[in-house]
Amino acid sequence: MGKSGISGLYAVTPDTPDTDRLCKIVGYALSSGTRCLQYRNKTADHRLRLIQSKAVQAVCRQYDVPLIINDHLDIAREIDADGLHVGRRDTPIIEARKLLGRNKIIGASCYNRLEWAIAAEKAGADYAAFGAFYPSVTKTDTVQATATLLDQARKQLRIPIVAIGGINLNNAEILIMHGCDAIAVSQALFGAEDIRSTAWNFSRLFS
Repeated sequence: MGKSGISGLYAVTPDTPDTDRLCKIVGYALSSGTRCLQYRNKTADHRLRLIQSKAVQAVCRQYDVPLIINDHLDIAREIDADGLHVGRRDTPIIEARKLLGRNKIIGASCYNRLEWAIAAEKAGADYAAFGAFYPSVTKTDTVQATATLLDQARKQLRIPIVAIGGINLNNAEILIMHGCDAIAVSQALFGAEDIRSTAWNFSRLFS
């Protein structure tokens, strides 16, 4: 997948201390249509994040799926991850680009602010993520984004658009219809009884 090729199902890992189980469920998702994986663990310390990101990276390479590290530039650099996802309080995009190089994927959380996405694109971001579109179990301190925002973003951005926040199989299709290139999913995927089947069903929405 090229730098600008973020599309389809974008899986976000759940918070878990069990690295073996994490790799197992990531493998289920990657074998069943997931196009991109973000390693995110808000409850782990640096040591566990490093161990888990390396372990997950091996699974991603097995399936030729890019690995994006959430927030932690140091880990992204140390393991030579495919990219980094940053929020407003994280490393600035321009600085991240200088440190990671031009061939790495850099994504930016833009919440419900189109002007932030436009600025992120100008700064060199490879994709813009909007959300939360629905109530999220994974992340509760969110702002509300609307499908109309996706319509507006589609007209003004050239980089891929990712929708995130409370997305499941019942509400994903409307966001795709409004113009997002990818849907970022965590709980609805990794909390599913059948992760493989769920990943395929999400992926089919883009067919």
